[in-house]
Amino acid sequence: MIPIICIAIIAFLLVKYSLDKKQKSTTPLVANSVNTSILQENVLFYQQLNATQKKQFEVEVIEFLNDVRITPINTSLSEKDKVLISASAVIPVFAFPQWRYGKLLTEVLLYDDAFNEHFNTTGNDRNTLGMIGTGYLDGKMLLSKHALELGFSNKTDKMNTAIHEFVHLIDKADGEIDGVPTLLLDKQYVIPWIDMIYKEMEKRKATATDINNYGYTNQIEFFAVISEYFFERPDLLKSKHPHLYEMLSRLFKQK
Repeated sequence: MIPIICIAIIAFLLVKYSLDKKQKSTTPLVANSVNTSILQENVLFYQQLNATQKKQFEVEVIEFLNDVRITPINTSLSEKDKVLISASAVIPVFAFPQWRYGKLLTEVLLYDDAFNEHFNTTGNDRNTLGMIGTGYLDGKMLLSKHALELGFSNKTDKMNTAIHEFVHLIDKADGEIDGVPTLLLDKQYVIPWIDMIYKEMEKRKATATDINNYGYTNQIEFFAVISEYFFERPDLLKSKHPHLYEMLSRLFKQK
């Protein structure tokens, strides 16, 4: 008969092995640096920063990579993909250096292309490019790799899917996705912002606009869509919609 102490030792070693194996498989590699050439070649926001600000941006990209897992789903994951996802997260909160997504986001699931409600990337009805997970997917973001890359390669369309989804997360930080990011907005601007959104939604009924029609679905999508516009084509937004540009400059502290 095997002595009880031997059984206890064997059990301890088996449990320890199991925990060590689990930790190794779930703990992301620590990022110590970022490929700045990817940022310089692809991210307009980064290109326009001064040397000190670029260093800050790089640090925040590294922090994001250490906080959030990026998992490819039936596709490859390149260094460029990781840097572009991280840049998309940093851009809207760059003026808030203490910001952390925390429990709002633990993992980004990267799909090869658009997906449907069953998360399939083949077949019909694949019209989702990005989404914030809910329910059992809470804390996760789903992104199309194709849409991610297009958001940074097309400099004229005023659209960036990844930034759009991170803006939804920022909106969610106060406990509710409602198009009013109260954690970023100074109190005196909350009512004016709501009023401005209402007027824009009403204006759309009477006049044409260069703002993506999807933004007029509701005030939640309007905030995300106009934020894409703001970060992708700030000069154009300032020219065509100065009131919106001014409010978003205050909101994201870009002045």
